Amino acid sequence: MKILVTGAAGFIGMHVSQLLLRRGDTVLGLDSLNTYYDPQLKRDRLARLMPQPGFRFAHMDLAARAGIEELFADERFDAVVHLAAQPGVRYSLANPHAFIDSNIVGFMNVLEGCRHAKVAHLVYASSSSVYGGNATMPFSERDNVDHPVSLYAATKKANELMAHTYSHLFGLPTTGLRFFTVYGPWGRPDMALFTFTKAIAEGRPIDVYNHGEMVRDFTYIDDIAEGVVRVLDRQATPDPARSEAPYRVFNIGNGDPVPLMSYIEAIESALGMKAHKKFLPLQPGEMVSTFADVAELAEWTGFRPRTGVREGVQRFVAWYRDYFKLFAEELQ
Repeated sequence: MKILVTGAAGFIGMHVSQLLLRRGDTVLGLDSLNTYYDPQLKRDRLARLMPQPGFRFAHMDLAARAGIEELFADERFDAVVHLAAQPGVRYSLANPHAFIDSNIVGFMNVLEGCRHAKVAHLVYASSSSVYGGNATMPFSERDNVDHPVSLYAATKKANELMAHTYSHLFGLPTTGLRFFTVYGPWGRPDMALFTFTKAIAEGRPIDVYNHGEMVRDFTYIDDIAEGVVRVLDRQATPDPARSEAPYRVFNIGNGDPVPLMSYIEAIESALGMKAHKKFLPLQPGEMVSTFADVAELAEWTGFRPRTGVREGVQRFVAWYRDYFKLFAEELQ
């Protein structure tokens, strides 16, 4: 297939693009290479994709309506994997407009492009953040998600509503994936695994929010990428219990929540170093616990994530040491 992957220089986007290329698909990767975090990491991810046969890159901003319209009209994609977004629960408190421009306006442009180009299937990134203040665990796709606790979560809930509208009005098959705390090699520098590893390795204290009383359904990147591709391969169809539109939403998590302190212990073990912990209150917009019910994903695709936290953290730490050693050598 000929597939557009937005956010291709991002963490999940690079891994999904690699998997698609490996099986012989043609991929056009789109990314704005913005400065939310160091663009060098994005360029380094992109450098892994550029030499591969079947890959092309478009340096574009999804909020640029005319350019996106032209891209869809010229390329005529078979399918779209939309992963580009402005992430960061805490960042949304300081820069709310960035979330509207990217996550709402950008997604609108993708929907319009898919509609007019008659794309066969749009798979897009939602988030476990949509569960917000929900207290019932594990989180199920059938739960009400009308109480987001951050603007980031609100934009992801809005994406699901917008997708359903386009599925209903125009018959566009759409599938949303609620990602649960993705981690692994080439991960984002603002995520806990990266910041904790960096601080511990440098002998600095780590900030542990809610005094360590947090639980996350950590999901390894290879499992996420495989889940995305499996969902892409099965076009969304109506779920009679929910909607007559060709619209689906799935959790994609490990289904095995881990206490934050156990996660930190796994990092300490992989590094062979102890962390100096600075315990802090819960931050505004943060969720105390996440836990994915992945039964519907398994039923739909036959796939369940399977990588345990200790194995995944060890792989990340090995990558981290190798990446920054190489980076230091380049600067000499």
